[in-house]
Amino acid sequence: MSTNAIENNQRENSAPVFEFVQSVSKVTAGTILGITMLASSVVAGGLVGLAISFRNLPDVRILQSYSPTETSHIYDITGKPIASIHDEANRDVVPLNKISPHLKRAVLAIEDSNFYNHKGINPGGIARAFLVNLERGKTVEGGSTMTMQLVKNLFLSPRREFSRKIAEAVMAIRLEQILKKDQILDLYLNQVYWGHNLYGVETAAQSYFAKSSADLTLAEGAMMAGLISAPEEYSPFVKYQRAKERQIIVLNRMKELKWITPEEAAAARKQPIRLGKITSFSKSKVPYVTEAVVDELTKRFGRDAVLKGGMRVQTTIDLKLQRLAESTVKESHERLYNYGIYRDYDQGQIALVAVDPRTHFVKAMAGGVDYKKSQYNRAIQARRQPGSSFKPFVYYTAFASGKYSPDSVVYDSPVSYRDGDGYYSPQNYGGGGFSGAVTIRKALEVSLNVPAIKIGQAVGLNKVIEVCRILGIKSPMEPVISLPLGAVDLTPLEMAGAFATFANNGWQSDTTFIAQVTDSSGNVLLDNTPKPKLVLDPWAAASLNNVLQGVINQGTATAARIGRPAAGKTGTTSSERDIWFVGYVPQLAVAVWVGNDDYRPLSYGATGGTMVAPVWRDFMSQALQNVPVENFRPASDFERP
Repeated sequence: MSTNAIENNQRENSAPVFEFVQSVSKVTAGTILGITMLASSVVAGGLVGLAISFRNLPDVRILQSYSPTETSHIYDITGKPIASIHDEANRDVVPLNKISPHLKRAVLAIEDSNFYNHKGINPGGIARAFLVNLERGKTVEGGSTMTMQLVKNLFLSPRREFSRKIAEAVMAIRLEQILKKDQILDLYLNQVYWGHNLYGVETAAQSYFAKSSADLTLAEGAMMAGLISAPEEYSPFVKYQRAKERQIIVLNRMKELKWITPEEAAAARKQPIRLGKITSFSKSKVPYVTEAVVDELTKRFGRDAVLKGGMRVQTTIDLKLQRLAESTVKESHERLYNYGIYRDYDQGQIALVAVDPRTHFVKAMAGGVDYKKSQYNRAIQARRQPGSSFKPFVYYTAFASGKYSPDSVVYDSPVSYRDGDGYYSPQNYGGGGFSGAVTIRKALEVSLNVPAIKIGQAVGLNKVIEVCRILGIKSPMEPVISLPLGAVDLTPLEMAGAFATFANNGWQSDTTFIAQVTDSSGNVLLDNTPKPKLVLDPWAAASLNNVLQGVINQGTATAARIGRPAAGKTGTTSSERDIWFVGYVPQLAVAVWVGNDDYRPLSYGATGGTMVAPVWRDFMSQALQNVPVENFRPASDFERP
């Protein structure tokens, strides 16, 4: 029997219980007296107090535009689920016509079989429920209507007081005057608690039976309906036999009401029930990513909207690459620890970020070796010195000035600069000697320090900082003389995003974890379709790409060779606290950082080229499988500034 048929049956066969005032804009003391007299005798003086107190009841008219809080769901770029996030209530809202008719009939049968006939309260139903429950020796049907239950759950405290019961009745009458029955049933089914932090029929159905509420059978719908009065007590996850007993009670009630046949009831009792699993407290598949996504969403929409707004978030993350990033980091951590790079297993850490240069979408991110041991996300939260991996920003600035090219000569020779009360005299890594006249290409390939300092002074450090800001780097930065050697603290994400712009010949979109956000109805709330802008000089970017390929081919990063055109730069701080490799192909830019969380130096001789470049190579070799080889555009394709 359909819900409409139930409604018609009730209206045709149920005798009127009693007549309420049909159109009431305010509940008067007389109305309260009428309601109260049906339940018990109350002194006249108490009625005056009740009438006054009910003037301050919540306004049920807000339910005309009310939307229950709803769980937000996060997916990868291909639509694979990553995580579900919610506040206290884990809920997915579905329209009434998307809910199984079996479940709707079962709920009406056990909770409020006269729902489509009463006007919010059902005195006859209260009396009938009392007699039925007395006869059965157990609670078969409650006295409160579903409308009363709804207003209680939404507006009132759970305390069992007479005044609260009267308030329920008053507000139920008001609600029935402004909403249609189907609207009330819709709200009820999406609001009601089903146990295990499951709110609303859809979330409960997905958890209890691993299917949508639209697909529930009579047996499953009856079992779910039986949970409402005491969901934790009757949960099939905890006490399956009790849940089965409740199911039979619901089926018998539906049979008594002639909403199902005896044969249908018998078949439902015998149907095997395949349970799902508790989903409300399931953890994110990729927690570092989930936290970064939630942080980005919160900054844009606010915390409440994220936790309660039922968002559908398509991230930029590729789960396949994400798993590869995580496994590469863990395997590399074991190898580096065995090499003795860091003495403390848990203090030693690796972060990896992969960004698509064409879109600036973050494709994968590992914020550390093991999220369970440390939730600190080094990829986006840890600002560490990049060492020589900062030099490309200096040399790009030089190329963009129009005064330098990769073949320009710079002198690697002793030099001193006034620095406060003393002098700063830069040295090459390891205290080595000087090479004399070298090309910028050679200086960058073998990572000479002195030429970088000299070029930085020549082009102006404020200009270098300006380029960094254009590239999306927001970390604090000062024009200190040693800035070209990485005397600044940056995050791996900032480095990956900036190098991605080099890889795309100066075209840039905002680096993001989020591709699109919709609400649960499919309305677009945020569309991050890339809108690339040319922010760098193409000739200068192409020249830099050409030089950085030499770093891998014959420079400090030969351990990063992957059998296709690739560019990158090693980084090692003078204190050996941080070692880096940031490299890219036209389709993917990846930054890898290695260091100790407590800032202790790594073992002597640990460099970005010997220790980190192999980590990058291992990731890229697998990430680029089945990705066509693509060459970088030559500088000759562009006009020199």
